[in-house]
Amino acid sequence: MWPARQLDALYDATLALVYPMRCAACGVASVEARADAPACAACWQATTIFTGDETCCRKCGALAAGDVPPEQRADVRCRRCDAAGFTAARSVGKYEGALRASILTLKHEPHVSARLGRLLFDAGRRPPLDSATRIVPVPLHAERERERGFNQATLLARTLATLSGLPPDEWSVVRAKHTPRHRAGMDARARRETVEGAFRVKRPRLVAGERILLIDDVLTTGATVSACAQALKDAGATEVFVLTVAQA
Repeated sequence: MWPARQLDALYDATLALVYPMRCAACGVASVEARADAPACAACWQATTIFTGDETCCRKCGALAAGDVPPEQRADVRCRRCDAAGFTAARSVGKYEGALRASILTLKHEPHVSARLGRLLFDAGRRPPLDSATRIVPVPLHAERERERGFNQATLLARTLATLSGLPPDEWSVVRAKHTPRHRAGMDARARRETVEGAFRVKRPRLVAGERILLIDDVLTTGATVSACAQALKDAGATEVFVLTVAQA
C-alpha cells in the first residue's frame, strides 16, 4: 500500500494533467497541488505571510512604519484603533498575491484550501489570540447569505475550529441590519457609520465570560469587526480577538 503522501502527490499530478487549474493570483502558472488552490506555489511564496515577529500595533496589528527599538516593540500603538471594540486583531498576511486570490475566490466558491487553513491555525496559536475559548464568524445578513449561498467567514471559522479544537459558535451573533457593501474609497468614519448597530447577540449566555476569536476575511479599517466585537462585549464576552485572512 502506498503512503498517503505518495497518493496525494499522484492525485495532484493526475489532476493537474486532466483538469489543469490556472493560478487565480498570477493568471499564468498552473496550480499543481490542491492544497494550494486557488494559487500556485510561486505566488504563495511571493505573498507576505506574517510570522508574529513583525513590529505592529499591539491592538489592531497594523504594521509599524520605520525602525522601532526591540525594547519598545511590545508597546507600539497606531492610535487609530483606540476606539475599536475588539481587544486585539491579527491577520495571516497582507492583502496581496495568493491571499487576495483566496479571499476573492472564497466569495463564490465555498472551499478553504488546506494551506490557508494551516496558516489560519498558525496565526491563531500566537499571543494574544491563543487565549481564545470560542470561535465566532462575523455574520452576513440573512438576505445577503441567501444571495451568496454561504458565509465565507463561517467557512473559515469551521476550518479553524476543526484544526484547533475550539468550539465554533455560528448562532449567537446575527447581523440585524442589512448594510450596504463597503466601497473602495470610503473613509473610516463612513465605514463605522455604515455598520453602527448592525449586530445583535441573540444568545448572550453562550458568550458571557468567554474570550471570543472573531473570524472574517479582510481587515480594512476594522469598522465591521469592531462593531461586531462591541456587541459581543456588551453581551458579556470578556475579550474579543479578531483573526482575518488578510490585512488591507
